Amino acid sequence: MVIFPIGHGFGINTDIFETNIINLAAVIGIVISVVGSNFTALLEDRKKTIVNNLEEANQRAIEAEQKLAEARQLLESAKTKAEEIRAEGVLRATQEINTVVSQHEVRLSKLDEFKEETVGFYQEKAFKDAYLYVISRIMTRVREKLNKGLTSTYHLVVNNFYVSRLTEYGQSPEK
Repeated sequence: MVIFPIGHGFGINTDIFETNIINLAAVIGIVISVVGSNFTALLEDRKKTIVNNLEEANQRAIEAEQKLAEARQLLESAKTKAEEIRAEGVLRATQEINTVVSQHEVRLSKLDEFKEETVGFYQEKAFKDAYLYVISRIMTRVREKLNKGLTSTYHLVVNNFYVSRLTEYGQSPEK
């Protein structure tokens, strides 16, 4: 390495390694002084953007938790309302079943009454028809016997017998 003295403290250094280090230090110093403030501003903007994004994400998380809590509250409210509706439905169904059963029982009792009245009516009609038939047959047989040549004495005996029987029948305590 050859050093040429130009003055007391200065000289040209021909050593490339040392010169490169000095040049590198000078370039780094210039870059830091010129670009450093821009780089710091860029880093500061990036930091602000990240902080803002984190704050927005935190705010959205808080809002999402609030909406989740509201949704859970609505779900519980809906469950309660559904349970109330179900209980009311069961109560109404029970009332309706009881009403239908009681109406059915009333209809059945009316049908039983109607059946008894109808049976009584037809029994009474059958008794009347049988009574009229028996009376008609008796009267027909009496006419036949009377028309077959009964004597006046026999007529008198038969008439007296029937008159006495009808008199007994009219005076019986059953009527």
